[in-house]
Amino acid sequence: MAVATERPPQPLPESLAAIPATDSGDGDIGRLIVQGTDQRGIVASISALLADAGANIISLDQHSSDPEGGQFFQRTVFSLPHLPARLEDLRGKLDARLAGELGLSWQLVEARQHKRVAVFVSTSDHCLLDLLWRQRRGELPMDIVMVVSNHPDLAKDVRPFGIPYFHVPVSGNKKEAEARHLELLDGNVDLVVLARYMQIISEDFLDAVGVPVINIHHSFLPAFIGAGPYQKAKDRGVKLIGATAHYVTRDLDEGPIIEQDVIRVSHRDSAQDLARSGADVERRVLSRAVAAHCEDRILRQGNTTVVF
Repeated sequence: MAVATERPPQPLPESLAAIPATDSGDGDIGRLIVQGTDQRGIVASISALLADAGANIISLDQHSSDPEGGQFFQRTVFSLPHLPARLEDLRGKLDARLAGELGLSWQLVEARQHKRVAVFVSTSDHCLLDLLWRQRRGELPMDIVMVVSNHPDLAKDVRPFGIPYFHVPVSGNKKEAEARHLELLDGNVDLVVLARYMQIISEDFLDAVGVPVINIHHSFLPAFIGAGPYQKAKDRGVKLIGATAHYVTRDLDEGPIIEQDVIRVSHRDSAQDLARSGADVERRVLSRAVAAHCEDRILRQGNTTVVF
């Protein structure tokens, strides 16, 4: 499938896996993410292991669903001089203690390595532009490495940010479009964000993409589906409108929830007022969800999340 944009897309590197993550400069800062069955001594073991390695704990968040056999979750941020050079040794010690002795799953992340993000969008620009501006201002620890759209409309808005914009039409053969998506994403991204991308993601795509996918959608009380949701909300006299950001799973709009928010509206608001307010809350919710993911503050268990 050809890639068409308002202008020719910026060429991909010879190797699609050649887009590096940005070094933020926090070279000595690490994040240790741990979860598993709760048991006595986990926090003490982690603290002692890091202290013995010469690390200083900066922050520590932990949660247990039940102190007697429940699920344990912990996120520890620490400083360790010359961390990149000591990663292999530290990982060996963590694996022996946390996985080998305590039966816990764990992940060690360097804070300096930004997540590489692909943003999928259709024609609504509010969430996309908000993410681009927040990245430019340094508010989000991520690198948007590409924008992918089923329409060419927003190419001119993305151009000033110097980020490749790929127009991949979906109206014809959806399997071909998703194959092109996977070709663009392969080895280049750590996260996909659907910033008002008005296409249903197939199970085959989710099975193959290999990275988390975050979606944002409006959520009303009650929820209105189909075309013209804000006019339907106006006609029903809703008093709250909101948005939900969640991970995408095979079950449409039922993945683990990351972030939600609502704002009050009244009978005085027109459908256009509601749409404008809805766009504002969608921007806020999506940026908070993306920040939480990129800062490794989300721990998943089944269809729920712990967000530190």
